[in-house]
Amino acid sequence: MTADTAQSLARLAAERVDHRFKGLPPDADGLTVAELAGQRRNLFTGGFATPVLALSADRLEHNLKLMETYAARHGLAFAPHGKTSMAPQLFQRQIEHGAWGITLAVPHQVRVARAFGTRRVFLANELVDASALRWIAAEQDADPDFELICYVDSVRGVELMDAALRDAGATRPVDVVVELAAGEGARTGVRTETECAAVADAVAGTRTLRLVGVAGYEGEVPKADTERVTAWLRRLVALAADFDKTGRFAGLDEIVVSAGGSAWFDAVAEVFAEIPELSLPVLKLLRSGAYVSHDDGHYRKLTPFNRVPEEGALEPAFRLWTQVVSRPSAEQAFVNAGKRDAAYDLDLPFAQVIRRDGAERPATGVSVTALSDQHAWLATTPEADLEVGDWVGLGLSHPCTSFDKWQLIPVAEADGTVVDYVRTFF
Repeated sequence: MTADTAQSLARLAAERVDHRFKGLPPDADGLTVAELAGQRRNLFTGGFATPVLALSADRLEHNLKLMETYAARHGLAFAPHGKTSMAPQLFQRQIEHGAWGITLAVPHQVRVARAFGTRRVFLANELVDASALRWIAAEQDADPDFELICYVDSVRGVELMDAALRDAGATRPVDVVVELAAGEGARTGVRTETECAAVADAVAGTRTLRLVGVAGYEGEVPKADTERVTAWLRRLVALAADFDKTGRFAGLDEIVVSAGGSAWFDAVAEVFAEIPELSLPVLKLLRSGAYVSHDDGHYRKLTPFNRVPEEGALEPAFRLWTQVVSRPSAEQAFVNAGKRDAAYDLDLPFAQVIRRDGAERPATGVSVTALSDQHAWLATTPEADLEVGDWVGLGLSHPCTSFDKWQLIPVAEADGTVVDYVRTFF
């Protein structure tokens, strides 16, 4: 950890707890985060107010170690997508577990990462905002250790970047990779290899940009399955080999080839292992980010570890604790968490456990059927034993829209002891 990072994280620990941070004990107001963590309060008896989102300390550490081992085993560099959490403490833990750097999506996120000393950033987006490019140029000029790579996916984008960087008086070129689209109708990226070459030529015609590789996102492959994803990844590798053959990477120390969301990183590892010998070493950069907390829905169903169980298994680390506030009938109940608290863009939360009088049991016969702003609607069958005042633990789907609802998240051990707090910046 650099001195700058340590100082920035120390400032987080010195932040005062107050009304901004939902779910935390009201009697903790005025304490610093470090002081509150030092009290090691219990999530269930220490004054926390429902709803409250918690991260499992054990599962979080398990997931960090598992992906570190996976990347090393397959010869991959790793730049996990930080937009999942936007939590500098987690960025640092990922780096301590071997990450090359952090992947981000928009300039604001890069500013957050830089404020906490992140040295390497992969910006998985084309950056054409002149104000942001001025700031990037200033960051690069002020810090020779700062490394940023971003997408280019059009000649027009290259022209806008070049004009902004020239106006800013940039002295270091911005490193870029040509983004290969995942197919017709996919999200961003260049659709054909011929167009990729035109974009690369446009980069070569500037002094403000430097082409360092190729990249893309296989999760956008239409009707994605192993065959289609593998075919697209081989196109990406072939594009890198063609660019190398035509001398587009002359003068570099290494060539960047990057892909990898959280659903198909096994295919990325397999195809990147096939990259032929090029004129320079290849940085095979994986960018999966949702692994850090995993989930109980979207990624739990799609994780590559389901296809290759011998590699290990990620563990859902989130649980949203709510309280039953209404039991109007034998078939219905309501808890006090809704759209403001739980991810709902892909799947509704999952009722997992019930706590009453310190005892915890499975949420048999209880399911979430809808979310209002501040309530979850529960359907209950005859075997459900549920009363007003019970705590209900919900599993969540899609971590990318879970972290953004909570600014300070307790990290709890299995017995409920809260040992840390994770600060987010969205």
